[in-house]
Amino acid sequence: MSGHPSEATNRALDSSPLSGVRVLEVGGYIAAPYASSILCSLGAEVIKVEHPEGGDAFRRGVDHASSYFAQYNAGKKSVAVDLKQADGVELVKLLVRTSDVFIENVRPGKLEALGLGSAACLAENPRLVYTSVTGFGEVGPLVQRPAYDSIGQSLGGLYSILNDPDDARLSGTCLADLITGIVAAAGVLAGLVARGHGAGGTVVQTSMFEAVSTLTIDALTQLGETGVPPTRESRHPQAQNFCLTTSDGERLTLHLSSSDKFWHQLADLVDKPELKADPRFLTYSDRVENYLELRAVLEPVFSQRDSVKWGHLLTGADIPFAAVLSLADVVGHPQTGALDLLTNGSDRTRLVNAPWRFAGSRPKRETDVPRIGEHSRQIAVTVFSEPRVQQLIEAGTLFQALESQPTDDIAQHANTLTSSEAS
Repeated sequence: MSGHPSEATNRALDSSPLSGVRVLEVGGYIAAPYASSILCSLGAEVIKVEHPEGGDAFRRGVDHASSYFAQYNAGKKSVAVDLKQADGVELVKLLVRTSDVFIENVRPGKLEALGLGSAACLAENPRLVYTSVTGFGEVGPLVQRPAYDSIGQSLGGLYSILNDPDDARLSGTCLADLITGIVAAAGVLAGLVARGHGAGGTVVQTSMFEAVSTLTIDALTQLGETGVPPTRESRHPQAQNFCLTTSDGERLTLHLSSSDKFWHQLADLVDKPELKADPRFLTYSDRVENYLELRAVLEPVFSQRDSVKWGHLLTGADIPFAAVLSLADVVGHPQTGALDLLTNGSDRTRLVNAPWRFAGSRPKRETDVPRIGEHSRQIAVTVFSEPRVQQLIEAGTLFQALESQPTDDIAQHANTLTSSEAS
C-alpha cells in the first residue's frame, strides 16, 4: 500500500507502537531484561517472572530496586512464582497462551527441563514469538559455559580492538550485554512483523557471542582487507580521526574521513595551506600512511587556542568535530535536553528514554519500578480462580507483595533460576 499513513495511524504511533503486545520475560541481569525493556518503552505490556525469594539478582537487596534494576525493568509487572513447583509452571504456561512474546536468558536446557522450552510454549500458543538469549548459542563447544559481559567482550574480540594489549582492562560500559539486548529486541520485532504477515509463531535465537559480532564488523572487514589484526590504534588513521588538546586542557575530536574536502578546509583554517600540497598528505592514502606525522603537525597548532575559540572556528568551517564529554557533561548538555533523552526515575535514577520518535513523538518511558511479586495476584487471577490463587500464595508457590509490607521483610536470596548466562 502506498501513500502517506492516515491520521489515525499517526495517532496510534504517537502513543505507543507496541500497544496491545504482551511480553512474558523469564530473565535476569541485563540481556533479556534490556530487550524486554526496549519493547516496554515502545508500549508493550511486559510481565516479568521472578523467583519469590530475591527476584532478579540485579535488585541487589537495595529496597529490591537498585538503580540498575530500575534502568532495565521500570514499567514492567512483576509476578513472583516458584517454577520448581508444578503449579508455578502451569501458571506460566497459561500466561503463555495470552502472550505475544516469550523472552528468556536462562542457561540452555533449564527451561526445557521445566516444560517451558520453545516447543512446549509454542504448543500452548502457536502464534508465540519465543526468543532465547544465550551466551554462546545452541550448538558448539561453549554451549554450557556461563557468559557475562566481560566474557562476551573477550571472546567476541572487542577487548582486542578497545584495549592496550599490554594493559587490557574492562571497557567503561557493558557493551556485550547491551548489544545482546538490542539484537534480541530486533529479533522479536522481526518475529512480530512476520507473524503479522501470516507466518505464525516462531523461535528467535541469538547469543552474546553472535551479537558482539555486530560491533566488530568494521574491524573484521579491516582484517580481511589488510590481513593484519586490528588494534585500538587501527581505526584512527583510516577514519582520519584526531583527538587534540587545546590551550585550556580540553580535548576535541576531529573526524576528517576519506574526503579531501574536510582536510583542505582544515589546512586553510589553521593557516597552513601548504599542507595540501605536501606529498605526505596529498591523498587520503598518503594521510593514512603518514597519520602520526600529520597528528604531530596538528597537535601544537591546537594547543595555541582554547576549546571555545576552536569550536567557533571549526563550526564556521563545517569540519566534523566534537568536544570529548564526560557522561556528566552529556547529561547536562542542551542537546540531551532538547531531545528529551532522559527521564528522572525514583531514587535519582536517570532512565534513558526510547531512542526513537514516531510521527514526531517519543514514546513515554514508565518510571514505576515493580516490587517483587507486586502484580502476582493481578496477573494470576486472569488464568486461575481467586480461591486457587490464594492457595498458591499460601503454599508459597506464588508471592504477592503487600502494600503495607516493608521490603526488608522479603527474603533477599539470589535468584538461582534466572541468573542469566547471557548477561
